[in-house]
Amino acid sequence: MKNTPQDAPQIDNVDHSRRRWLAGMASLPVAAGMLSLPAMAKPNVPPPHHSPRKTGAGLDGAADHFSIDGTYINGAYMHPVTNKAADAMRTYLDARLMNANANATDMSGNRDKAMELFGKLMNADKDELAWVSTTTDGENLVVSGLGLPYTKGRVVTDLYHFDGALYMYNELAKQGLDLHVVKPRGNRIHLEDMDKAITPGTKLVSVTMVSNVAGFQHDLKALCDLAHSRGAMVYADLIQAAGTTPIDLHACGVDFAACATYKWLMGDFGIAFMYARRESQQALKRVEWGYREIGKFKTHFLPFDPPADHFLDSAPAEGLAGIVGVGTLSNAAPAALVPSLEYLQKLGIDRIEKWRQPMLKRLHEAVPRLGYTAMTPEDSKSAIIAFSKKDVWKELSPKLKKAGVQVTVYRNYFRIAPSFYNSMDDIERLIEALS
Repeated sequence: MKNTPQDAPQIDNVDHSRRRWLAGMASLPVAAGMLSLPAMAKPNVPPPHHSPRKTGAGLDGAADHFSIDGTYINGAYMHPVTNKAADAMRTYLDARLMNANANATDMSGNRDKAMELFGKLMNADKDELAWVSTTTDGENLVVSGLGLPYTKGRVVTDLYHFDGALYMYNELAKQGLDLHVVKPRGNRIHLEDMDKAITPGTKLVSVTMVSNVAGFQHDLKALCDLAHSRGAMVYADLIQAAGTTPIDLHACGVDFAACATYKWLMGDFGIAFMYARRESQQALKRVEWGYREIGKFKTHFLPFDPPADHFLDSAPAEGLAGIVGVGTLSNAAPAALVPSLEYLQKLGIDRIEKWRQPMLKRLHEAVPRLGYTAMTPEDSKSAIIAFSKKDVWKELSPKLKKAGVQVTVYRNYFRIAPSFYNSMDDIERLIEALS
């Protein structure tokens, strides 16, 4: 199986593709200049069989609900699932095995329940949500649904957006899209720079709410208010925010959003949530057709069907699912999502955010003293914090592997992503390994 986390730094040709991307972008109009993107390297993976964390660690003793080996401060790469979620996936596998326990799994019920729980967690209504395969799939459906490919429509994004999305917009710019890319200043994307770029006539503003690069977090409501005042719509990639950062989709005003489930939502690969505000759905054209869109399907060709002069009566369902639903998606992921989302709801996303703040503060204090440069604003509350140093992967990868500490190490920077099962002991163990 070749499923790969959205920002997995594990293939050398990512470096080459990013250099080609920067070269191609040089000829495009840019709102506030450009910034070179750091190259990637392989993540460190600690050896197995490190001693387990002490009992009762984490928020409300959360570590006891996991079976993590070693010190894993890497939720932004791929979040571990709880023991209960793993059990739910095993139960799903019973259904796939057709064994004696096969009837214990209601796969459709898992999917419906998971969608209900996600809607409550994010404050979104059922008709505003749909299943898609990946975050990128959701963004593509928005871009295509708005009719942007092969047009001169104006799109504004920034260099902290996910690189797969930047690639998409860069390729569309070659076909005529009027693309404007805002660069960071002082490790932030400033609203005033977005203000300059979002001119009247802008069709779409597309951002990652919490950047996978270094954890910068957009004020999504402020950005949506600004974009809407210019007649533009807003798409937000939520994959590094959903499940770890408080989000109210109705209150922030975002038009469209998507997030896969294998990170902070503790689901698995192969399924993602897509959101489209009810009032914004009318702007989306249907660009794919499949059985998950079906609202009405009455045949006139099967045995005992009522006769008619046509073979089928069909119509799409109401809501977002009737616009973007297509075909078969993962059933294992919803099985994991139900206990995971219930657990997140029980803990409270605001408490999860609060739990990591002392850990982030400690990292901001200690790591720069060891010769690393902070890439994340000190007032950032997101679950990602990053530090840079030239060729840091050569220095850190063996150290962290020996210490049994896992974070994501890129060629010239490393990214730390504490979750609610982590504790200050984990942070001190990381700092010691960095020393």
